[in-house]
Amino acid sequence: MSARGLFITFEGTEGSGKTTQVEMLGEWLSARDPVVVREPGGTELGERIREVVLYAGLDIDAEAEMYLFMAARRQLIADVIAPALAAGQIVIADRYHDSTLAYQGGARGVPAIWPPTFPRPDVTFLLEGPVEKGLERHVAAGKAPDRMEQESLDFHRKVAAAYDRLAVAEPSRFVRLDATGSRDKVHLSVRDHLTPLVEKA
Repeated sequence: MSARGLFITFEGTEGSGKTTQVEMLGEWLSARDPVVVREPGGTELGERIREVVLYAGLDIDAEAEMYLFMAARRQLIADVIAPALAAGQIVIADRYHDSTLAYQGGARGVPAIWPPTFPRPDVTFLLEGPVEKGLERHVAAGKAPDRMEQESLDFHRKVAAAYDRLAVAEPSRFVRLDATGSRDKVHLSVRDHLTPLVEKA
């Protein structure tokens, strides 16, 4: 870890429990006043892009979709993430650039890179489990599906396969967790991995 703050991200397919784990981690680290963000969102531009990309019902070209997500992310980096890290704070993100590499790169086949101005996380927790179960969780929760959640099962399997390739390529950054366990069990695994890093931060 560098002298900056600590940058933690959560990734995974739909319904894998990312948001729940982000909230639980935020509570555990509350004394450290962590900065918690979600993607897309977290800025006025990001929230507007979120509405357009996920809920406006538009037919969006795959590459255009990628650039919209990245534009929202760049604004979030400029306004929130980079200043917080520079100030030595802990940043916890519910999705980050690995989502673009998995969804638009892996599932949609768009040539996707990691821009040099996008800071890399210190730790990325990848919540893994059967994609069918995750999608069923959304239905059981009574949530209206967004554009990504409405995609085919084959699409979601491609996303999971892309995440697998990303984790294999960067084993020092990715921590793979079984999302089928209880939320408390997953959270304890997150804490176990983070405790030594947080003590240094």
